[in-house]
Amino acid sequence: MTSIQERADLLNKIGLDAQNKASLGAVLGTGNIGQAVEGPDGRLQATVRINPDELTWDPSIVVMPHEGDLELELINDDRNTHCALLPSNGDRKFIWLVNHSRGRATLNLDGPGYYWFSSPTGNDEGRGLTGAIVVLGDAPPEARLDRPPQPRP
Repeated sequence: MTSIQERADLLNKIGLDAQNKASLGAVLGTGNIGQAVEGPDGRLQATVRINPDELTWDPSIVVMPHEGDLELELINDDRNTHCALLPSNGDRKFIWLVNHSRGRATLNLDGPGYYWFSSPTGNDEGRGLTGAIVVLGDAPPEARLDRPPQPRP
């Protein structure tokens, strides 16, 4: 677990705490924040876990430093069955996670933005398990809105 100050420092470091950075990632704002690690093959890797009786992903926000492929390992340590509905360009991925199981998905997220993932089965206390993958970076010129320049830090 991270302290409140460590979490605030990490939010600031990766840009989830200010306007015109990755501010939408702060909307989720619950649970831990993890960073994807780049492997020698250039693929990013991250692990997300469901801890016993917590009904949340850990971390609930995964930050990718750039677009690309993400190897995501999902671990269900809970005594209940869950699933993972994951974003990926071209098609969503679905993994069934019975209690005390794990799964692996390869996701392709080819642009900066906020990609939501969830476990919509069983209603999980009314909202399901909800998480976000935040891909840092700027939108390509052809995708930018025609508006005055915005302040950047």
